[in-house]
Amino acid sequence: MDLAINPFSSGTRLRDMIRAIRACKTAAEERAVVRRECAAIRAAISEGDQDYRHRNMAKLMFIHMLGYPTHFGQMECLKLIAAAGFPEKRIGYLGLMLLLDERQEVLMLVTNSLKQDLNHSNQFIVGLALCALGNICSAEMARDLALEVERLLQNRDPNTKKKAALCSIRIVRKVPDLAENFMSAAASLLKEKHHGVLISAVQLCMELCKASHEALEYLRKNCLEGLVRILRDVSNSSYAPEYDIGGITDPFLHIRVLKLMRILGQGDADCSEYINDILAQVSTKTESNKNAGNAILYECVETIMGIEATSGLRVLAINILGRFLSNRDNNIRYVALNMLMKAIAVDTQAVQRHRATILECVKDADVSIRKRALELVYLLVNDTNVKPLTKELVDYLEVSDQEFKEDLTANICSIVEKFSLDKLWYLDQMFRVLSLAGNYVKDDVWHALIVLMSNASELQGYSVRSLYKALQASGEQESLVRVAVWCIGEYGEMLVNNLSMLDMEEPITVTESDAVDAVEAVLQRYSADVTTRAMCLVSLLKLSSRFPPTSERIKDIVAQNKGNTVLELQQRSIEFSSIIQRHQSIKSSLLERMPVLDEANYLVKRAASIQAAVSSVNSAPAATSGGPLKLPNGVAKPPAAPLADLLDLSSDDAPVTTSAPTTAPNDFLQDLLGIGLTDSSPIGGAPSTSTDILMDLLSIGSSPVQNGTPTSNFSLPAIETKPVPVTPQVVDLLDGLSSSTSLLDENAAYPTITAFQSATLRITFSFKKQPGKPQETTINASFTNLATTTFTDFVFQAAVPKFIQLRLDPASSSTLPASGNGSVTQSLSVTNNQHGQKPLAMRIRMSYKVNGEDRLEQGQISNFPAGL
Repeated sequence: MDLAINPFSSGTRLRDMIRAIRACKTAAEERAVVRRECAAIRAAISEGDQDYRHRNMAKLMFIHMLGYPTHFGQMECLKLIAAAGFPEKRIGYLGLMLLLDERQEVLMLVTNSLKQDLNHSNQFIVGLALCALGNICSAEMARDLALEVERLLQNRDPNTKKKAALCSIRIVRKVPDLAENFMSAAASLLKEKHHGVLISAVQLCMELCKASHEALEYLRKNCLEGLVRILRDVSNSSYAPEYDIGGITDPFLHIRVLKLMRILGQGDADCSEYINDILAQVSTKTESNKNAGNAILYECVETIMGIEATSGLRVLAINILGRFLSNRDNNIRYVALNMLMKAIAVDTQAVQRHRATILECVKDADVSIRKRALELVYLLVNDTNVKPLTKELVDYLEVSDQEFKEDLTANICSIVEKFSLDKLWYLDQMFRVLSLAGNYVKDDVWHALIVLMSNASELQGYSVRSLYKALQASGEQESLVRVAVWCIGEYGEMLVNNLSMLDMEEPITVTESDAVDAVEAVLQRYSADVTTRAMCLVSLLKLSSRFPPTSERIKDIVAQNKGNTVLELQQRSIEFSSIIQRHQSIKSSLLERMPVLDEANYLVKRAASIQAAVSSVNSAPAATSGGPLKLPNGVAKPPAAPLADLLDLSSDDAPVTTSAPTTAPNDFLQDLLGIGLTDSSPIGGAPSTSTDILMDLLSIGSSPVQNGTPTSNFSLPAIETKPVPVTPQVVDLLDGLSSSTSLLDENAAYPTITAFQSATLRITFSFKKQPGKPQETTINASFTNLATTTFTDFVFQAAVPKFIQLRLDPASSSTLPASGNGSVTQSLSVTNNQHGQKPLAMRIRMSYKVNGEDRLEQGQISNFPAGL
């Protein structure tokens, strides 16, 4: 680079350095230029160059903004700040705000300079000090300089007052205890005429209200009158060019004052009553044809909704939001919908008046407006308007975009289930939704529909005929196909014979062969999934009993799947063919209609599954955030459900019983083994225990209770990777099995523990001791990854007190498979030199990488078994 002067000397101008950096072709060239420039600046600093100190600082700030380290220039900032001239102080304070922050220890050295500059006679130097303090003030600096800033709030110069108010905000945030020092000064600032001072004062009042309840009460008594006067003056003021924005006088001051009024009036009826008139005046006089006016109106509506306003004022606010919905600006419509969702909890009737406009927003081209409007419509639905609203939504479902159908379908199904007036209306709406968007209907919705149909015997004929017609017209909707196939299999004779006809129905002609054709067409369809085809096979099996003349044809159709590559379909085909051919005597009783499903039990079970899904979604961020779960270190996470849930006894395939009392884990074990399902013991008899079950499993002797020996309280652990620890009584019973062999070894004396568990990692310890060496213990650690992503570069570290010696063997692998699919093991040898006097204690740390990002978890283990 041929420059007239040396491009890398301390005398280089800032613009020349910038030009040299921008001329670089590669990042390496840029780094070289910056490195040479930094070297020149270091040399100038070490030589004490006074002439170019401010120029060097300006260049350092530019280099800092490029992302290069500039810590060596921090002391130069302090020297420039201590200089007497304004230009040096300006560069020094600017460098202080850019190169340092409140966490730097160097910052303590500048406190004295700041104090001197806050008391300087030059208002511009005072302004520099206030600016710097407002940006990097720490709690210590706030306590040291609060008095100077408070004094400057009374200064004559408006700019100094404004900067002092902004600096006070930072001080109050850092040290809320200092809020009482600024209360009277903040209230007096509201009497100023300068709008900049007023905005800063209002912001300071808002911060004081958040910091102290005493400040909130003080401002309620002393500021409301001033705020009303400010808002009235600004609203009624004539044209002022320095404050005018789109024909509105200082909308920023409007909005700040309205926000402070909302804070002061919230929960206080007297304050709310005092500001009702001015809020009504602003709401009616502000023009809504400009964006600035709409911003003021929106803030005014939010204030009305946030205070104890009168009902008439709330209706006025909701009407303003209704006008917003007719605006062509998407942003205005979106914020109006957001505010209406909050307002519906305050005055539902007023929001209902704008129902037609809200429904139009559901059909908007903007997807975010559509979704927000749909959520609002869901909140508007009640018993009186459910039918017209549902009709509008279902009609729109037919023409809506594909990406919007899922949300729309879910909301319609939820509305229909929640507000169904009668079963017939519910069935009609669900059949139409299945016909229009069956591919978007969730499984639990059509499951609930089947449950309802099984309970509504008078509507089963109508249902099967409606579904048959819908299947002929919309055969590609998966959920519709499943429900229709199930209905044809259960109520096929009603379809063919037109049984249970309703008055509004017209008879249709469907033969037995037509019913079989409909199911066969679904079975042969290439797009049908395994679940649908399996349901078709069940339906055909039932039709073979309902329609004996079609039995041979159905047998041939079912037999076509005997060689199916899907095991589920192949097994069903073979078993069903066997039933049709060889078990004619029991076929009719075997294939009777499904018993009426218990609707109440199903609803309870469904509600529980939805609650579990919501809980898992809410806990997902904690599990994926990368940090350990906030549990006491070294303590196993408590089980979230009883042993029944651990064993998956409450799966979807198992019936739910709500009348049975809650049972203990031992009872669940009895249920699992199929014994003791009913209490057959006489009153006053000894209850059976899990020890009895263990005796039955091993088929040895009789239980200790039968032998007259008292049993100990024995319980099975929820999660265990080692042999089950057994009480001494059980060991005595087993001793008779063999004189040379015992089922339980010495390891069983120390149970496996969960040493550490977070949302992403579980560590279990099992223990082994050598005979004759009680102070020595071998620990086998097992690491399991609970997250959905694989951990790489896994390293386990441990630390113990001085009286314990620890040796770590290499781990079996450095990669932890995801979702608990495998584990990594590592052995630890521990020698407790104070065995019997002090227990084992250990601190552990685990480091690993997730998708290349380093993660670290640590904890303390204190739950070692006694005797180690």
